[in-house]
Amino acid sequence: MSVQNPPRSIEAAPTALPGARRSMWLKTLHQWHWISSAICLTAMLLFSITGFTLNHAAQIESKPEVTRIKASVPAALLPALRSYAEQHVDGEAPVPAALAEWANGAFPVDLRGRSVEWSEEDAYIALPRPGGDAWLRVNLDGEAEYEVTSRGAISWLNDMHKGRNTGPVWSWFIDIFAIACLVFCITGFLIMKIHAANRPSTWPVIGFGIVLPAVLALLFVH
Repeated sequence: MSVQNPPRSIEAAPTALPGARRSMWLKTLHQWHWISSAICLTAMLLFSITGFTLNHAAQIESKPEVTRIKASVPAALLPALRSYAEQHVDGEAPVPAALAEWANGAFPVDLRGRSVEWSEEDAYIALPRPGGDAWLRVNLDGEAEYEVTSRGAISWLNDMHKGRNTGPVWSWFIDIFAIACLVFCITGFLIMKIHAANRPSTWPVIGFGIVLPAVLALLFVH
């Protein structure tokens, strides 16, 4: 009586399982890799360009443009402003609603949520912005002056890169972009690890990418 051999599909199953698992992981990693790269693409291009402009900020000249606007505070507001200033002299306090409403119409500013530095003579409101600066000074005698300085598109892009005076929404975007970059890098590393057996240069190139910046920092950064 002869012994029947097991079906070929059953016999091959134990050896096929690791290959199937590897294929599944590789497919998942590729999916996460291309999704994260698609999310990062535009922002990574912009951050690469602004990284270059930041590194050469001293060589890229820009001529600041300064704009000044003057206006007179309505006489009806002055008594309330003087009283408010007496209560908060040499300190900071929110912009009074009446002053904010008038200033929003007289100047291209939005004072909601801004704090004011009060003194016996005036109220000073700092209005920092990416790529420039601005401020509003309201004298308690009724004169108001607004000044805005623009340092050009390159300065604006550099400040956007740093998240300087950009507000919370842009800060959240930078955080999300950073997470997407981490996913992109980690999945790329794992994909290279899977293919490393057939690509002998993988680990030497990765090692070179790690060692080079470390050596440059140790030798030339003091």
